[in-house]
Amino acid sequence: MSVNVPAPRRHARWPIFIAPVLLLIVAVAWSAFWFYAASQVDVVTDAWRAKEAKAGRVYDCGRRSVAGFPFRLEVRCDDVSVQLISQTADRTANATPITAKLGEILVIAQVYDPKLVIAEFSAPATISDPGGAASYVANWSNGRSSVVGLPGVPQRASIVFEDPTLDRVDRSARQALAGAKHVELHGRQVEGAPPDRPVVEAVLEIASGRILEQHPLLATPFEADIHTTVSGLKDLSPRPWPERFRMIQAAGGHLDIVQSRVQQGEVIAVATGTLGLSPSGSLDGELQMTVAGLEKIVPALGIDKMLEQGVPQATLDRVAPGVKSQDINKLMGALDRALPGLGNVVRQNATIGVAAGLNAIGKEAVLEGRKARTFPLRFADGAVYFGPFKVAQIPPLF
Repeated sequence: MSVNVPAPRRHARWPIFIAPVLLLIVAVAWSAFWFYAASQVDVVTDAWRAKEAKAGRVYDCGRRSVAGFPFRLEVRCDDVSVQLISQTADRTANATPITAKLGEILVIAQVYDPKLVIAEFSAPATISDPGGAASYVANWSNGRSSVVGLPGVPQRASIVFEDPTLDRVDRSARQALAGAKHVELHGRQVEGAPPDRPVVEAVLEIASGRILEQHPLLATPFEADIHTTVSGLKDLSPRPWPERFRMIQAAGGHLDIVQSRVQQGEVIAVATGTLGLSPSGSLDGELQMTVAGLEKIVPALGIDKMLEQGVPQATLDRVAPGVKSQDINKLMGALDRALPGLGNVVRQNATIGVAAGLNAIGKEAVLEGRKARTFPLRFADGAVYFGPFKVAQIPPLF
């Protein structure tokens, strides 16, 4: 008896090619998409530069290249220059712009999330005076920033510098002006604010900061953590800074110091309050300050040494604007003539007297477990008053 054995079934082989073919199609489509996105870098960048140029900030790139295939767009810009026009309150007609030059900026964006842009800056940066000579040099070990919302209106932005320094270059000599261990600034639009009245929240953090040749109190390293909000803006489109400040003043906007803490050695100061702008563009308002270690401020300002050695007017102008050095010296001389040695006694006890006067300001408080004083720091048309004493004059912002 014969048995019929069925012939083996032949399986179609074409399904095994489906996955590779689909993968190839996806790869080709993705490559096409990446190269299209790369081709749009110049278009988007030029449109952004045009908007910034109208706001008085002219950016130029000596050489630009695009890389990062397949998932990123890496835009590298060499020989960067930034020309700042009408960005200060200088009212002089046809004022010469300030020019800053930077070696390289690397901008990175993910192809699938192009609104998040991360940038890295290569040091140093040179800032030229109006005459064209390099007068300032900024350095840092690491500089980076991130922006969310481009190419439209940014929703939030951050910038961070590690070990930043700023030096003034005078011919072949270089003099330090400022420096810090770490500086970072964060800003974002506050949710819920009307589109035609945006509110911006900003946080500034400084570690081991120093500012030289300004106020003696700022020459000693300090830590700062400042949280603010700004209102009075009509929009966040690019504008020259004086124009933006003028807009805030006209709308009755203000800067709210939500929280502020500054520490310098044993001195700790916290402050809250509101600052606005006067019609002339100067700061107006009041901050409520609480300071622990207030007695340390007097020697930090150098008042005791100035009284002992005589006060150079240039130094006194920085510490106590409006007071003439010859008035203090004449007073001490008159005391010595009336009773020899009396002037020296006053000089030796000046710090105690001034400290007692400062402690009489405000009221007692406790700050971080330490005795402190709470008092107002007033701003009147740019003049800064520490209690009844004028301690500084801030130039107008527009």
